[in-house]
Amino acid sequence: MAEGVTEGPLLAVQGLDAFYGESHVLHGVAFAVNGGEVVTLLGRNGAGKTTTLKSILGIVGRRSGSVRLRGAETIRLRSDAVARLGIAYCPEERGIFASLNVEENLLLPPVVKPGGMSAADIYAVFPNLLERRGSQGSKLSGGEQQMLAIGRILRTGADLLLLDEPTEGLAPVIVQAIGVVIRQLKARGFTVLLVEQNFRFAATVADRHYVMEDGRVVDMFRNDELDANMGKLHDYLGV
Repeated sequence: MAEGVTEGPLLAVQGLDAFYGESHVLHGVAFAVNGGEVVTLLGRNGAGKTTTLKSILGIVGRRSGSVRLRGAETIRLRSDAVARLGIAYCPEERGIFASLNVEENLLLPPVVKPGGMSAADIYAVFPNLLERRGSQGSKLSGGEQQMLAIGRILRTGADLLLLDEPTEGLAPVIVQAIGVVIRQLKARGFTVLLVEQNFRFAATVADRHYVMEDGRVVDMFRNDELDANMGKLHDYLGV
């Protein structure tokens, strides 16, 4: 996998609308992610961040607009076809199977394209998982579950990772460890689209930040612009 940022956007979203039944949740969402970047979607609860990730994969009730991956339109593809293009989603609820042990959880997702990390590679990134590989999912701490949820998608061959609130509910020391992992993944050439409410954490890992309100992208800041725009961020995020 090539390291660094590639030319042009890896992911380009334009005019994205999404619906759950009759509820119109996203309204013309537009943003871009370059290859090798870590980009965050910031916003309050209900701003549409998670729905945006699900819409990229096509796992919402209905969507319209444009979602291009490496220049190819994906809006009409089924979610399994989108995944085979190299996109993986790590949901906020983590989805760990309680009755399976760590290694069984890790090996469960199918490989969708070549280039995925081996179990040994993943254990090198998450040494805690190596120590707990025989433990059932129900026995893991919240931090270990989050590490397993991220590790599980690294086997698939996906190089665009959609991470939904990976630090939610975790102790500060575990949040720091997740930050180290995200920076390691970037160094390996992965591209990460990260949903976060904790912009202080986001500032330690991301290149750019898009702010969402009421199902729309309303602003964008480079990471080096955060300090100068702290007043705006406080207004947007209510922090």
